[in-house]
Amino acid sequence: METIFVLLPLALLIAAIAVGFFVWAAKTGQFDDLETPAVRILFDDEEPRRPAPASASPAPAGPAGTPTPAHSPSTKAESTRRAPE
Repeated sequence: METIFVLLPLALLIAAIAVGFFVWAAKTGQFDDLETPAVRILFDDEEPRRPAPASASPAPAGPAGTPTPAHSPSTKAESTRRAPE
């Protein structure tokens, strides 16, 4: 019987907090558009921007200010490739 005096107010407090969050979400417009997020995955993304030509940007510096070789890989996928034999 003693636990009901603790659990009942605790349950009512949690329910009141949940109702408060629901009212807050409804007032701030969280439920205004339920269709767009569901179909957003079907739309194509914008085309990625192409990087500027290499001659337009200065060469990146390596460790201790030494310039890196022109043939150094620019992405991780390229850096994991094997060198030609």
